[in-house]
Amino acid sequence: MRQILTERDYQEFIVGELETRHHYLERDDSDFDRRYMIDTGILMEFLSETQKDTIQALSKIYKQDLQETILGAINNEATKRGGSLLSVLKRGIELSNRTLTLMYPKPATSFNAELSGKYRANRFTVVQEVWTTEEEEERIDLVICLNGLPIVSFELKCNASGQSVEDAIWQYRKERDPKSRLFLFKAGTLVNFAMDLNEVYMTTKLDGEKTFFLPFNMGSGEGVYAGKGNPPTKDDYPVSYMWKEILAPDSLIELISKFIFIQTKESVDETTGRKQRSEAIIFPRYHQLRAVRRILADVVENGSTRNYLIQHSAGSGKTNSIAWLAHRLASQHDENDEVIFNNVIIVTDRVVVDRQLQKAVMGLEHKSGLIQVMGDKATSADLAKALMGNTKIVATTIQKFPYIVDTVSSLKDKRFAVIIDEAHSSTSGKDMSAITQTLGSGDTGEVDVEDMLADEIRKNGKQDNVSIFAFTATPKPTTLQLFGTQTPKGLWEAFDVYSMKQAIEEGFILDVLTNYTTYDTFYRLNKAIEEDPRCKTSDAKRQIARFVALHETNIQQRIEVIIEHFRTTVARELGGTAKAMVITGSRQEAVKYRQALEDYVTRKGYQDIHALVAFSGKVTLEGDKTEYTEAGMNGFPEARLSSEFDKDDYRVLLVANKYQTGFDQPKLCAMYVLKTLRGVSAVQTLSRLNRICPPYDKRTFVLDFVNDYEAIKNSFAPYYTTTMLSNTVTSNGIYELETKIDGYLVLDPDDVEKANDLIYSGSTTAKTRQRIIYYLQRAKAAIERLPIEEQLEIQGLMKSFVRFYEFLIQATSFEDTDLHRKYNFITYLLRFFAVKHPGSGFDLKGKIQASNFVQKKTGEHATPNLVAKPVVSLPLAGSLGMSEDEEQELSKILAEINARTGQNFDQDIAVKALLQIRDLLLKSEALKTSARNNTESDFEFSYYSAIDDALLAGLGQNQEFFSLLLNNDETKKQLMGLFSRDIYQNLRNGE
Repeated sequence: MRQILTERDYQEFIVGELETRHHYLERDDSDFDRRYMIDTGILMEFLSETQKDTIQALSKIYKQDLQETILGAINNEATKRGGSLLSVLKRGIELSNRTLTLMYPKPATSFNAELSGKYRANRFTVVQEVWTTEEEEERIDLVICLNGLPIVSFELKCNASGQSVEDAIWQYRKERDPKSRLFLFKAGTLVNFAMDLNEVYMTTKLDGEKTFFLPFNMGSGEGVYAGKGNPPTKDDYPVSYMWKEILAPDSLIELISKFIFIQTKESVDETTGRKQRSEAIIFPRYHQLRAVRRILADVVENGSTRNYLIQHSAGSGKTNSIAWLAHRLASQHDENDEVIFNNVIIVTDRVVVDRQLQKAVMGLEHKSGLIQVMGDKATSADLAKALMGNTKIVATTIQKFPYIVDTVSSLKDKRFAVIIDEAHSSTSGKDMSAITQTLGSGDTGEVDVEDMLADEIRKNGKQDNVSIFAFTATPKPTTLQLFGTQTPKGLWEAFDVYSMKQAIEEGFILDVLTNYTTYDTFYRLNKAIEEDPRCKTSDAKRQIARFVALHETNIQQRIEVIIEHFRTTVARELGGTAKAMVITGSRQEAVKYRQALEDYVTRKGYQDIHALVAFSGKVTLEGDKTEYTEAGMNGFPEARLSSEFDKDDYRVLLVANKYQTGFDQPKLCAMYVLKTLRGVSAVQTLSRLNRICPPYDKRTFVLDFVNDYEAIKNSFAPYYTTTMLSNTVTSNGIYELETKIDGYLVLDPDDVEKANDLIYSGSTTAKTRQRIIYYLQRAKAAIERLPIEEQLEIQGLMKSFVRFYEFLIQATSFEDTDLHRKYNFITYLLRFFAVKHPGSGFDLKGKIQASNFVQKKTGEHATPNLVAKPVVSLPLAGSLGMSEDEEQELSKILAEINARTGQNFDQDIAVKALLQIRDLLLKSEALKTSARNNTESDFEFSYYSAIDDALLAGLGQNQEFFSLLLNNDETKKQLMGLFSRDIYQNLRNGE
């Protein structure tokens, strides 16, 4: 039977497309000088046309040896230590103090006709069936050359002939010699593609069986349907974007001049102490290239008029995407050949600019002085100086902006591109407002207070001279509203999406919800005191949870589970180099778990498990005056933790609110969770495990002692594909909040007006400050005259008002100067209510005791079967308010916890039984007489003696529970003490 399509048919079809679409010239394998794998004829044609004078001058020097000299010089530059084909193409070669340019990049503007002409003179050729060695032992299907120099190779397979991209990958690994001149790392082709009719994979380094391939596919489908592969096409092949888009001359020259770079990493050999240097050619993945190109095309059309949200999954190479975008935005011109942005500012919400991001931005080729990173010791003044100077790219933290709002001037005529690394909570409040106010344009002439208020409102929102490019894998509703793009259906979504689902399916990241095991901790709580104080439910639960979390027995049991699981299941992964992270709930937990871990492995004689700890500041433990620090416990400075943990010496890292975001350690295989994780926090924390670790087939393991598996799945669901915002923020909600606040009659409108006049007067005298404080103190006093419940209510409403209003003026064009006055006043007023360490109502320290700890496995989940839930919504203004704490007796709280953690008696049954006893006691004539004739303390003698009679009378109704009370005086007294005052008062008053 005749085949529909053969591999050779497919190969010739691609060559035809390149010739027709992009004017490639097809060359023959015999045109190559096999020693250097250079098409000599094309190279010399290009040089003679574009650099005629230089070639003529060199001909006089080298005469008939000129061609051989040029070939030798190119080969020497490409193969020498530190050299590369990429460097040769970008910088050319030197001969007799003359430079020969081997590639002309596209000029930034059309002003220079000569450069534009030379750019068009670049020659692209395609060669079929290229012998890769002088011995002609193996052939590659296609080779793409630029000015005679091979830059891309293709191994093609045809699905219609029974082969696929996997066979092409196998050929590269098994039948292609990495040491051949064509494939020599850095000196040979820049990238090698394995391609069939449906999919494309790429590698930048052939390394035999260890050759690592990455998918280079568009993704099949969009939005919630996005996944791996490429979408089917009716009249073309799914991989047609390769010859239509990627192999276009403009595209390849842009890739070489603007994207591809050599990444260098240095490490220290643990045995010899010598520095080791490793290099990798970085070629952008398809989604990275697509995102940068889409953004640049839109910026050329729209200038600085809009914001952009880029939702790229963890493990998507976000750091390099940011670096590429920053460099491109810094030099991008519009259609009128004018620079679009004067400055590019990379902003991170971490305490210091991420070092990996620093290296990526600085690592791309740039002129001296183009980039300035605000390092660990940089101040806000340094940032202000950089913004007012000529530095094109500035990398800084978002926390520095509030301090320079009033000091930076002369920025209104500049246009800024602000790239945000991980756009989350800090990008929807005061810090983000500080950025827009600092960089925003506006009038600076004579204005009154009303004008100043209006200008301040405008500067909090989208500024005409500022475009924000926000990167995140987990966009919150507020992030979508601030930076997202509105669809025709009224939903808000990211400008570009590379989903978690696609990244997992393509093998860029791992699914951390597989091999997920949950544990519950069962224990019994008792009071260690006689009295039974009243305390707030939330406060008491928090204190009890903390008490249990730090309990020695609980920690010892969990450490045993963790260590034995690591030893038996995890430690042998990745060739015996696998590591684990323990997520603790507090700094004290981190210290105690580290101590317990070291004690346990020492007692067991395990020599191969040692742990590091990560937490901020100093920590003390109850009954221990020692001040514990991260550096002190680890034995080296904090800055060395990442590099030290990478060594084989350390297998476990215990963290407390550190290294849960942005920490990239591919050898992490297991995570032990000891704290509650929800929403974005759950996704970010567990995603520390998702990095692949070539060449190993990495597996991940999670043991969760706290969270429910379904709740964790629900945290991941909104970010599994694309995330869309279904509603938007409106002004109605803020006016409703204002009305509720006004209803308490504590804010004098005249005081609000006068305080704002002083705030915007420009006066900073002591008298001005005193007057403002006077107005605020008047409002504070009015609030404190309210009942305590109403005080808490209005404080909650005011906090909601501030949060909602700050978001409203950033996300919309809303403008109301009267409301802004009230916002200013309330913002200052709330500071007077801020209590750093509020009282908890009652301190349970030493008043409860826990026993009978059991760690019980409650579920093992091999596959998550996660269903995307892409639609999220903003909270309404009213729903932002603070709920009132319900108060319960301490014994009720203990009963609730014990019932929830596996005790014998259901809470409802126990309460019902106690009420039965109470009813029997209320009918006692003897107790009624005692209540009328005695004080409450004297009444208790007869009360407790009467309880046994009531228990015997009701024994038939709940024999098991009543027998427990009859046989346990302490428990009986603890529980029945709940009703003594109530019964005394009822009986005494004759009810």
